[in-house]
Amino acid sequence: MSDIRQRMIIKVFRKFSNSLGPDTLQFIEQILDTHEIEDTDVESSLETLAKEYNKQDDATMKVSVDVLKRVYESLQDQGERTQVEKEVIDPENHLFFIDAFEMPRWTWSQERSTFEKSPAPSTSSGSPESRVTSFRDRLLIIKQCVLRNEHFAPSTLPSRDREKLVTLKSTKQLLGRFGERFLLLGMLAYNKEGKLCLEDADGFVELDFSTLDEPGDGLFSEGCFALVEGEYTEEATLEIIAIGQPPCEPRLTARSIYGHIDFLGKGATSLLEDAQFQARICEEIPELHFFFLSDVWLDHPQTLPGIQKMFDNCIENDFIPKVIVMCGNFTSKSIAHGDGRDVQRYQENFDALADLIAAYPLITRSTHFVFIPGPLDITVNSSLPRRPLLSTLTGRLKSKVPKAHFATNPCRIKFFDQEVVVFREDLMARMLRNVVGVKPDVKSEDLKRYLVQSILDQSHLSPLTINIQPVLSDYDHTLRLYPLPTALVLADRYDSYKVTYTGCHVFNPGSFIGKSLSFSTYTPAEVNSEECTLLVDEED
Repeated sequence: MSDIRQRMIIKVFRKFSNSLGPDTLQFIEQILDTHEIEDTDVESSLETLAKEYNKQDDATMKVSVDVLKRVYESLQDQGERTQVEKEVIDPENHLFFIDAFEMPRWTWSQERSTFEKSPAPSTSSGSPESRVTSFRDRLLIIKQCVLRNEHFAPSTLPSRDREKLVTLKSTKQLLGRFGERFLLLGMLAYNKEGKLCLEDADGFVELDFSTLDEPGDGLFSEGCFALVEGEYTEEATLEIIAIGQPPCEPRLTARSIYGHIDFLGKGATSLLEDAQFQARICEEIPELHFFFLSDVWLDHPQTLPGIQKMFDNCIENDFIPKVIVMCGNFTSKSIAHGDGRDVQRYQENFDALADLIAAYPLITRSTHFVFIPGPLDITVNSSLPRRPLLSTLTGRLKSKVPKAHFATNPCRIKFFDQEVVVFREDLMARMLRNVVGVKPDVKSEDLKRYLVQSILDQSHLSPLTINIQPVLSDYDHTLRLYPLPTALVLADRYDSYKVTYTGCHVFNPGSFIGKSLSFSTYTPAEVNSEECTLLVDEED
């Protein structure tokens, strides 16, 4: 076999942090020769083999021939079974609504360089150790993605590119090395003197922004992790030359490495099964849709007529959604604590919504309704993740709508191979209030893109310190966005938008009530969303 193919084999497996011995390399060469794979298809074939190998529980960084043979035989068997007659898929059997407080807790193990399931039960009170663990996990998960990035991962082959390789350093390596340039990864935070620092697992260094022309793309807020390049000075500060967001890792890459880990608690699937599911969704249920509404103010006079108009349009056009997600706030103003009259009206509004939904039997029988609380809604806790709406307020909805689901905030929807994360928070305003760096003269469209980039690059729904946004430390993993979801719904009072970043489709349906009635539809077959508007009737 040619040296070109050998280099291709090594390159593909290195991409997944694997190394190859002579016997393993020879076995892979035999596979390529046996199947007479064309040069144009070699890379994709090798990637399939590498991804399935890394999904095995006993997979090691140095590829084992025995494990690789088992994977190869399994792939052959699956190829033979593709000709078997398929049963018609039932979406109901592959649709799950995942409560944040029921998700298994996986923490990062530095010793094994992988995720481990936490044996300790999670509690709402948490502990000092879990608070430290949550931030350490955020740092280490981002760091292992950075080190796998092509700009940081050293090549196993000699090449000129090695000279361009960027090496990450730690804050402890700065000591005594004045005048040298360093690249650090750490969290932006203020010290006791109110000065901005970069903090990593080994310590912190004060930052000097005076030499920085402008930061990279994204919103740099207190509590987010950043890659900072600068020169260490005799004043023990780092004069910043450049600052940027850590690179985001695509869902396929993460799934190829950690596909055997059941992050959601609903069973792990292989990448091959994922691809087969997606193909069947496109083929058999291309018209299936999810609806997403935010700021469904039940105390507003236009809300219930607007929902009724949406239902009428669905019936008239035979366009019944599989799922309708209604995000709070379900009230346009905060309910005063202890004001029984406001609470009673709040409950009566939910009762009126239940009567309205029940008036459409076809929708009631066919559609799942998911209710996610907003910042002003009545729940047990105000920290993230937030528990569902109080059951005492939603009794009629439960009795009249058999497929009603009262979800946590955030909530995750698993549909076949897809993971859709729904988060109701005024995130844009909160991030901008606590921003420490952003490019000057940023327009609204740039802000939307920067917000999406920052959230996905940080692999976390709330990349802020706990004094800004309190988080239950034992459940911090429920805010994690690693591996990246298929779609992310950032339900926000900010203007609606949709952006696809690193393969993840992100959209904001915007407030339901406004100059028009606005909501978003999501099509799993296309992994895409569309904004929908209904005109407001003046008599309403």
